Amino acid sequence: MNRELVVHTRSHDYPIIIGKKLIETFDFSDYISGHQVLVVTNETVAPLYLSTLLAQLPQNKTVVTCILPDGEQYKNQQSIDQIYEQLMCHHFNRDCTLIALGGGVIGDMVGFAAASFMRGVNFIQIPTTLLSQVDSSVGGKTGINHRLGKNMIGAFWQPRLVLADMTTLLTLPPRELSAGLAEVIKYALIGDTEFLGWLEQHMEALTNLDLNLLAQAVLVSCQHKAQIVAQDEFEANLRALLNFGHTFGHVIETHEGYGTWLHGEAVAVGMLQAMALSEQLGWLTSQDVERAKKLILQAKLPTEPPKIAVQTALDMMGHDKKVKSGKIRLVLLKQLGEAVLTADYPAQLLTDVLNPQ
Repeated sequence: MNRELVVHTRSHDYPIIIGKKLIETFDFSDYISGHQVLVVTNETVAPLYLSTLLAQLPQNKTVVTCILPDGEQYKNQQSIDQIYEQLMCHHFNRDCTLIALGGGVIGDMVGFAAASFMRGVNFIQIPTTLLSQVDSSVGGKTGINHRLGKNMIGAFWQPRLVLADMTTLLTLPPRELSAGLAEVIKYALIGDTEFLGWLEQHMEALTNLDLNLLAQAVLVSCQHKAQIVAQDEFEANLRALLNFGHTFGHVIETHEGYGTWLHGEAVAVGMLQAMALSEQLGWLTSQDVERAKKLILQAKLPTEPPKIAVQTALDMMGHDKKVKSGKIRLVLLKQLGEAVLTADYPAQLLTDVLNPQ
């Protein structure tokens, strides 16, 4: 049985539908505007699900496909240009629909293309990775990377529908599944200690692809994100809490080269770095940090950062979107389940976290 929740935003409300075999059974008619549809996917996902999706789309539509290379390193302007090329070569107009079939990279790029083509067209998210199902497909943050920083170019643009087909997780590499679990753990650490306990109880089953439990994890994660997005759609304050671990994690991703570390892997380490700083401030106990570390290890995620010079890391953090008046604002934990965005910490403590002895 499908699970469903609604995301409330200023422009429109839209459903997140979670279930099995949705790509081959869902009726898209109510969510496709106009007669022109562009399906954007990548070389990994296309052989698995593209033909199934195309067969399920309304037959009276003109459907074009765009297949991009797979990987974070392709989340750039060149890929966006390929999407624009298809739209313009096939004379798409403003009353069209873009469909993102893939993980967070595809979803972010298609969302950005939809936001910018003719100043905004309809789009649908069909996330095929756990990370995109619980995070990037929900809430309307779209964009691409620049060599100097991750997700620095983009727009807020809400989808018309998010369709989370749990069956797609059966073809997900174990490393990608673990990367998604990092974002699931994030929701528990920043705002839900009950969910934290649930994850500790079920982590082994989640890593073993129990689709019913994974659907529950996706639902709870999306409920948390939807609630925050409804209150702070454009990340003025509260929504920044969703970036727990990300400021540290983006340093790892940028320094090591996009795609070398998966986003969730970098976030897992980043969360532990943020918790180490929170412990130094006296907000968390060493037991709190160890509890999180144990869960992250159970999810088969890394817990130690690569070697990065402190000044290099600080320079990269200086490009982060949460920097305000020259101060690096970080999402830290006052306690498990309570996150705060702050720049009120001694600079030396951040240096110590970035350069552990």
